[in-house]
Amino acid sequence: MHKIKVGIIGAGFIGPVHIEAVRRLGFAEIVGFADMNQDLARAKAEQFHIPQFYDNYDELINDPEVQVIHNCTPTNLHLEVNRKAILAGKHILSEKPLGMNATESGEMLDLLATRPGLVHGVNFNYRMYPLALDMKRRIRRRELGKLHLIHGSFLQDWLLYDTDYNWRIEPEISGATRAIGDLGSHWCDLAQTVTGLKITEVFAEFNIIHPVRKKSKTVETFSLSRELDDYEERVVKTEDWAAVLVRFENGAKGVFQAGEVSAGRKARLDIEISGAGGSFYWNQEEGDRLWMGHRAEPNQVAFRDPNAMEADQRRYALAPAGHPEGWLDSNRNSVIGFYQAVVAGTPPTPGAAEYATFHDGHDIMLVTDAIAQSHAEGRWVRVDRN
Repeated sequence: MHKIKVGIIGAGFIGPVHIEAVRRLGFAEIVGFADMNQDLARAKAEQFHIPQFYDNYDELINDPEVQVIHNCTPTNLHLEVNRKAILAGKHILSEKPLGMNATESGEMLDLLATRPGLVHGVNFNYRMYPLALDMKRRIRRRELGKLHLIHGSFLQDWLLYDTDYNWRIEPEISGATRAIGDLGSHWCDLAQTVTGLKITEVFAEFNIIHPVRKKSKTVETFSLSRELDDYEERVVKTEDWAAVLVRFENGAKGVFQAGEVSAGRKARLDIEISGAGGSFYWNQEEGDRLWMGHRAEPNQVAFRDPNAMEADQRRYALAPAGHPEGWLDSNRNSVIGFYQAVVAGTPPTPGAAEYATFHDGHDIMLVTDAIAQSHAEGRWVRVDRN
């Protein structure tokens, strides 16, 4: 079997994560790496022993040897890179959010309709934790009965100080929302995937904790810097924190918060789902545990155990019970689902894949656009899927 040839575009925080995930597959080979910063592209290619590097991603996309492109660029480049990859006939795995807005993500779907043989994916990796998949199966079996309440959060602290800065703060690069686009999009995807319910209406409130931040030229994503000698003050236009009331298609109600300024919260993505027959609670920081709540019997904590999983779910549990799996493993699971479709040569129909497709990415863009509109207008906004 010939190995699938892969190109990675983007040398920031998430690019190396994709490199590591692809290399764990065994049947795919990374042959090229591209970034607009030539020195950075060269350094990353050397660090990860990738044969070719480019400061022009067009060269990588148009390399006839490359079959799959991973788009790990900032959000404002997603449309351009994804469009070029699709037109070049490459299978494409993109980072989220899929575009700057739903207009962009819709354009990608229209373009994919003209290339029906291409496999496409969006790296909403949290849905690929084994116990997230387990919740999904249990809810499909109606273990919770009718769902009536869904709530949770995605909280971090890496932008707590006014000296913390990143390209995600700039709407020209990241889009109109930050906490929602970067973190809330993950929560919405997880909530919809696990419950099988679409978010239909939203009411949002945003908060900017630091109206002005100090931008340094040397601080990297998730680094810690409190005292800067060389910086410029930048006015902040995107939210540090957001709270969103949500309504689901079955009449269930919910609420979630997302933010990057909660001290001590490193990556607290949690969700609780309550139904007529019980509740589930899952927190990805303790991703091998699923809490199950009951009214008339003792509560339970289920641990990830491949031997207790269904066959199609078991393939995403990489280690025996008692051996913790986490975020890097969820990224690998997202990648393996995508590549299995590439090997099979069968692009998934909307909603049929475990991993997130461009259809899922576009749907979440519709939700996040509605959330941004709700905050701007101070009212409930319906998610327009027409």
